[in-house]
Amino acid sequence: MKQLYFLFLLMMMLPLATANGQTNITVTNPEVYDILKGNFAADDYLPATLINHPEDILEGLITEVSPDSLKEYLLRLSAFSNRNTGSDTVSTTFGIGAARRWAHTKFEEFSAQNEGRLQVAYLQFDQAICEMGQHRNIFATLPGIGPHRNELVIVEGHMDSRCEDECDTECIAQGMEDNGSGTALVLELARVMSQFAFDRTLVFLITTGEEQGLFGANAFAEFCDNEDIPVRAVYNNDIIGGIICGQTASPPGCPGLNAIDSINVRVYSSSAVRNLARFVHLEYEENLAPIVPIPSTVNIMTQEDRSGRGGDHIPFRQRGYQALRFTSANEHGNGNPSAANYEDRQHTMEDVLGVDTDGDSVIDSFFVDFNYLARNTVLNGNSAAMSALGPVSPTQFKLEDIEGGFRYEFDDPNNYGLYRIGIRKFGGNYFDTLLTVTQTTDSLFALLPGTLYYLTVCAVDSNGIESHFSNEAFDFFTTGTEEIQLPEKGIMLLQNRPNPFDEATTLGVYVERTVPYSDAFLRVADAQGRELVRYPIELKPGLIEVIYGYENHRYQPGAYYYSLVIDGQVYDTKAMIYAY
Repeated sequence: MKQLYFLFLLMMMLPLATANGQTNITVTNPEVYDILKGNFAADDYLPATLINHPEDILEGLITEVSPDSLKEYLLRLSAFSNRNTGSDTVSTTFGIGAARRWAHTKFEEFSAQNEGRLQVAYLQFDQAICEMGQHRNIFATLPGIGPHRNELVIVEGHMDSRCEDECDTECIAQGMEDNGSGTALVLELARVMSQFAFDRTLVFLITTGEEQGLFGANAFAEFCDNEDIPVRAVYNNDIIGGIICGQTASPPGCPGLNAIDSINVRVYSSSAVRNLARFVHLEYEENLAPIVPIPSTVNIMTQEDRSGRGGDHIPFRQRGYQALRFTSANEHGNGNPSAANYEDRQHTMEDVLGVDTDGDSVIDSFFVDFNYLARNTVLNGNSAAMSALGPVSPTQFKLEDIEGGFRYEFDDPNNYGLYRIGIRKFGGNYFDTLLTVTQTTDSLFALLPGTLYYLTVCAVDSNGIESHFSNEAFDFFTTGTEEIQLPEKGIMLLQNRPNPFDEATTLGVYVERTVPYSDAFLRVADAQGRELVRYPIELKPGLIEVIYGYENHRYQPGAYYYSLVIDGQVYDTKAMIYAY
């Protein structure tokens, strides 16, 4: 038996190469490896007292997530002084090694408080980063107890910090907003949620190497991909506790220096993942907003991240997983300390927890707002809980034109019998309408003629929990007597939405049928006809969308014009209003 166990460990340590030069990606705890692979019995992780009803879980999140706990984690993280990916791994008080061992210990403490159900490990990988060759993510798994326990729901945040030089391993780099706040959030959710039980397996992931290129998240995403591990959702948290606006902020930026916002939170996702952001928004608005003391405003952003920036959700999305990012409304800087006159805290030694204003050596004015961070922690916990509890999504959602409306159809092998259809107009980030239906095929009416609509569907289980939304289907709504008249070529340049816009807007082209062409692009110009940007596009049948705005925030408010250009000829032009 010992020989078999040794052979298993040896196989676990075999090199696993990645496209980013990462090798030897291994899970240090064989039991956790089995959990990630779904090779475990649910009965082995059943709690003595089963708490798995959504109302009880929500009440637990609201009452038990603690601003004081979050503050305690941040104070401890700040004491390690430098958490750079390449910093000291031997010291017990300084560097990334001491910080990750402390986080590992915290996970183990939470497990001991909850019948040992939380299983802890490192994901170790080899890669040259800041002159160090081996690195470790820290994570804890809460095994699911239901029929979909092999599926993962991941809540993550990166632990590594930095100063102006991204490989300075000796500076004081406390990294409290970026990203002690996300690390603290993950730890607190592990503490609170490990007393509950879920259908799917929850993973509380703390990554390294984010500041040098999202390397820790990439290693975990690559591991899941190579091991064929189904990942249902990834909720990344990066810069999630600060409320003060700096002089600079990556677009879409905050209002201006020292502006305060402790209510809004931004949710970033790619267009392919935006239905997960709509799921987050819906679950917050219906589950939490009516019962929390101070409601938040969840803002679905148009881009996958801020202009020119990125986060740990991206490596997961690149492998086809549903992944998004939560970020504070206000950031103290655009993360570019090499720029002239940069005085903001982000990516500098000034990213500290707060300052001592009365000279008693105790911080009394904080840059991280612990109550705001706690509200964002509850928001994350609600999203992760509903993803981990909810039913299976319907599939094969389709639309068909009928007289005066649409006929929808979808598959539901589970026969839930209750569904919600989300309807939104072209360019909108939120649902305009949510309809409750009981049939997998039926007809819809009372829409606006001449409007391009997107529709999607989710299932609702006996506890009233929604599944993730299905694929989106889209079509123009007509009355039957008022048809959409496409030009002879069967191509239509759509009016941008929203219009006017202040942060970003969606430009669209609708292609009815295949057309012969060599080159096509969308071009945006100012009122003087000067080209500002062009987007190459492929004229495939269906809808083509381009997001415009974030990278052009330097331009003045006013009228702009966008054109569809095919084989050097302007096919159509429309005006839009930029009111940034």
